[in-house]
Amino acid sequence: MQIAPIRAAIAAAAATVVLPPGTGALTATGYTPDSIAEPHFFTAEVNVDFDKTMGRGLDELEITCRVLVGRGDDRAAQQLLDALLSGAGPASLKQAIEAARGAPGEYALGGLAHDLRVERVQGYRWYEHAGVQYVGAEMTIRVIGDGRT
Repeated sequence: MQIAPIRAAIAAAAATVVLPPGTGALTATGYTPDSIAEPHFFTAEVNVDFDKTMGRGLDELEITCRVLVGRGDDRAAQQLLDALLSGAGPASLKQAIEAARGAPGEYALGGLAHDLRVERVQGYRWYEHAGVQYVGAEMTIRVIGDGRT
């Protein structure tokens, strides 16, 4: 599996969420940006487990992603973050990203991986990014795919 295209495909899937009226659109990048336009989703740390099967048949990625929301109004920011972190609904990142799994029998992320799953949300707290404070959280996404590609 090639990591950069997978990160970009996850960000593209995340960008399909529909935020509540008056909120604007979620910006998303497949890399850790220098600065952000909030609300923003980005892929961050990547852990790789090679050789999960013999002959380089399967590798596994654990990708930590962050979603950061502006804090102009702390209550409204946390309500928006809650909507993004929910398991379902038009603003659900989990639902948007897992839609990129494809139909049964298809490869995930447009053929880049065998499958993916949003596993958990953690670290719901204040984050500093490029000297600015945001309310945010981390999402862990597990991706499996052919280790020979």
